[in-house]
Amino acid sequence: MAEGIPSALAGKRIVITRAAAQCEALSNELSARRAIPVVLPLISFGEPQDFGQLDEAIRGLARFDWIILTSAQALRALATRSGSIGRALIQKGGKPQVATVGPVSAEAAEAAGFEVEHVAHIHNGVALAEELGERLRDRTVLLPRSDRANPDLPAALKRYGARVTEVIAYRTLYPADIDQRNLQKVAKGKAEAILFFSPSAVQHFAELVGSEPLSALENRVAMMAVGPVTAGALRKIGVRRILTSEDTSAESVLAVLERHFAGELNRSHAGAKQG
Repeated sequence: MAEGIPSALAGKRIVITRAAAQCEALSNELSARRAIPVVLPLISFGEPQDFGQLDEAIRGLARFDWIILTSAQALRALATRSGSIGRALIQKGGKPQVATVGPVSAEAAEAAGFEVEHVAHIHNGVALAEELGERLRDRTVLLPRSDRANPDLPAALKRYGARVTEVIAYRTLYPADIDQRNLQKVAKGKAEAILFFSPSAVQHFAELVGSEPLSALENRVAMMAVGPVTAGALRKIGVRRILTSEDTSAESVLAVLERHFAGELNRSHAGAKQG
């Protein structure tokens, strides 16, 4: 956004439903545009109930050709557990190579000391598998994920001949304490946009709010899905008017919001002139 040009987001209440630890950068960017970020975490993360498979994968990390990271949380869980059992994530000899589903997970991997070989151009797991294609043939792949992860990615990796070891690195949970006051405000339409970053957040929101308020919200509040899988989850619960950011970066999310609200502003001005 050019300096001195007012943002279309100014004064807009934008609800961020992702885990609190992941909200800071986006909240800061929204505030810089004079929007009002409302952090309403609808998911939290927990440790696996059984560390056995994850520990085995970490101890045998050198046998993998690739690590596929679908989220920054997967990397954090991997790094935390490797520290707990005293095993280094970074191996000698350039193995395993790392591929990530988007720039956020790539930044987390690089911060942990990995060299990221590939970042998906289209930010979803199946697209990542398709982009790697024949590079996966007869290669061993470690896929650390949530206990509620979509099954499409491991299936896509196997179609290209990868030998996949999928392990639960973390669990996706309801947050321990949901801000009921903010939740009720959002349910009553006291926001301009709600941002969903995962199908789990969509599911939790639908369960907490109920189908009737959800149907009413669609015409009052912009519902935004970050990624096509999350958009599919919104459609599944009956939402049809969906803003979608294919790119998971904060810049892409903000650009979609800016275009949407600039369009609303322009339509409003056109209507006023016609009147």
